[in-house]
Amino acid sequence: MSYSQLSFIRLIIVFCSSLWVASVGAQPFSQSEIARWQQQAKQITITRDTWGVPHIYGKTDADVVFGVLFTQCEDDFARVEENYIDAIGRMAEVEGESALYHDLRARLFLDTTRAVAIYKKSPAWMKKLLDAFADGTNYYLYTHPDVKPKLLKRFQPWMPLLFSEGSIGGNISVVSTERLKAFYEHTKFTSVNDFDKYEREPVGSNGFAIAPAKSATKNAMLLINPHTSFYFRSEVHLVSQTGLNAYGAVTWGQFFIYQGFNEYCGWMHTSSGADSMDEFLEIIEKKDNKLFYRYGNALKPVRTETIRLPYKSGTGIQYKEFTMFWTQHGPVVGEKDGKWMAVSMMNTPLEALEQSYLRTKAKGYASYKDVMRLNGNASNNTVFADRDGNIAYWHGNFMPKRAPKFDWSQPVDGSNPETAWKGLHGVDELVQVHNPASGWIQNCNSTPFTVSGSSSPAKNQYPTYMAPDAENYRGINAVRVLSQKRMFTLDTLIAAANDPHLAGFDDLIPALLTAYQTVMGEGANKSNDLLEAIQVLRDWNRCYGTTSVGTTLGIFWGEKIQRLARSRVPANLQLDFLSFTDFVINKTTPQEKVTALNEVLADLTRDFGTWKTPWGDINRYQRLTGKIQETYDDQKPSIPVGFTPSAWGSLAAYGARTAPNTKKRYGYVGNSFVAVVEFGKRVKARSVVTGGQSSRPGTQHFTDQSPLYCEGKFKDVWFYPEDVQQHVEKTYHPGDK
Repeated sequence: MSYSQLSFIRLIIVFCSSLWVASVGAQPFSQSEIARWQQQAKQITITRDTWGVPHIYGKTDADVVFGVLFTQCEDDFARVEENYIDAIGRMAEVEGESALYHDLRARLFLDTTRAVAIYKKSPAWMKKLLDAFADGTNYYLYTHPDVKPKLLKRFQPWMPLLFSEGSIGGNISVVSTERLKAFYEHTKFTSVNDFDKYEREPVGSNGFAIAPAKSATKNAMLLINPHTSFYFRSEVHLVSQTGLNAYGAVTWGQFFIYQGFNEYCGWMHTSSGADSMDEFLEIIEKKDNKLFYRYGNALKPVRTETIRLPYKSGTGIQYKEFTMFWTQHGPVVGEKDGKWMAVSMMNTPLEALEQSYLRTKAKGYASYKDVMRLNGNASNNTVFADRDGNIAYWHGNFMPKRAPKFDWSQPVDGSNPETAWKGLHGVDELVQVHNPASGWIQNCNSTPFTVSGSSSPAKNQYPTYMAPDAENYRGINAVRVLSQKRMFTLDTLIAAANDPHLAGFDDLIPALLTAYQTVMGEGANKSNDLLEAIQVLRDWNRCYGTTSVGTTLGIFWGEKIQRLARSRVPANLQLDFLSFTDFVINKTTPQEKVTALNEVLADLTRDFGTWKTPWGDINRYQRLTGKIQETYDDQKPSIPVGFTPSAWGSLAAYGARTAPNTKKRYGYVGNSFVAVVEFGKRVKARSVVTGGQSSRPGTQHFTDQSPLYCEGKFKDVWFYPEDVQQHVEKTYHPGDK
């Protein structure tokens, strides 16, 4: 290729990149579209109840979508915009060069060109919803000129196709950006165990379903308890005259109820370990300056595409050029042992979006299951209940068929045709349970083979790749709580969701007490503080509580001894929560266990004046700014919280950490939108969210729910029009002054 040809191609790339940026940038709104938005807004009624929850009524589903995007922007435009900057792969234009590989990863799996093409071919009903998404968001920007977007000054109808599941990042978040960076920058990628999972809280959830046989009213019940970063979803009610009547949690910027219920049924999603994606090692050969990969006895061409990604710098927007590669298995995302690594995963955004929306209109078990046949859910399990008395569970949904002789937990040989996917498993082939004899279902991101106690599916009846999930301490606690209770009401279901037992300490604390006896028996110097602390832990019932000193000692000591043990885990050893506890017990000495407790006593005394500090004095809830990156201050008001990180078995999860210049810990992730629902002739429900509906400090609904949230209490849900009308704060049309 000549220099002039190369220069021309680069000029075209620059032009196309600039055109694409402009297409989602600052196009002015035309008078005709403003008039159209104003006309549609008259058909939409928004009623804010006394908690600020928007009940959105429209003639058509598209009207309701317009309205819900408008209200989301009212409540937290920053999060709506951020989610789409993330989803469409433009974070680097806001965050700088460090986010380039985050954006590259997004473009490798689905770019805007393909999203536009899918939008154009979408069925008419979906296209109306996508248009309404863009119209409602843009109308908000038009009517709120004081709002200054960070990047997206106009929203496009194809954008939701790049954000079609309810979790940010979707499936592609499992692809390491560090591996991607190492591949493109020709550096060495060192794979290490992701031990953050032992102390982090960003993923997780609990779902319970209670059958009529264990319900005091003989109605099925559902617990909806997602664990997310705080304020990740908002609470909404969507009602149209064409069959939509759904209530629950919607992720900022999306137009479907992700976890919630309608008058017929309810659905709760928990993050799944079901193996829905695979890594293929490709043998690459170069011939005549072209790249090929081996597949059986054939050589197939590697598909390539060059793009220029924009990023913010100190001198304005700069660009970096990348050549992307694909094989038949998917995009190339790294290299291992001299072979390129391609990833296969669900990449059908229209089906994912259709399923996410249509399930909110399901009328019971059969119709919900029919919607699942779209195979558009790759990252979640489902806990389900309906007013006919059905309860059900499905482990995953999108599930490729594979040859069982391969270890699918590891990368497989992409050149071997036997490793090719063989279609998808049908819904009836998934790990599942329907109306178990036990009368209850639980999933806490744990194995499905304890989902209903003795009525759980049999592990030997399914391929290993379908459910590699391990047990965890929340799952253990959930089984204990649900199996011991003979009958449930909404009140006792809430109590079950808040059960304070921390199963993660059931083996750890006895190991510490034994270690203390061993060390003291060897003539060690006895400290009065140590002796007293040991007695506190001996007397502790291993339940959390705001007044509990045992909780403080247990968690601080558990964290310290785990950090010590973690440094000793071999790089090639994979440990789940339970096996890691065994490792901690067996790979730390009695003296190390006791020393760790002594250090905890010193740390607590230094930071709080006494080691006898109740858990609630340390573990706090605070909301000061409403910004996505919240700030915290020990000198400003906060609320005590009894819940703990879920790693210890706390069903009501609360991940907290210190901030710069704080000694106390402040919650940032865990329980978010939580609801209990009873499906009788009339739906009864209660709910609570973290803080409140609004993101603006000083407004009524900024923290009005925080006292309920911190104490594990719930508010009544107003689902029927006559109930809503008795609790009206404000009724208006989008754009009303």
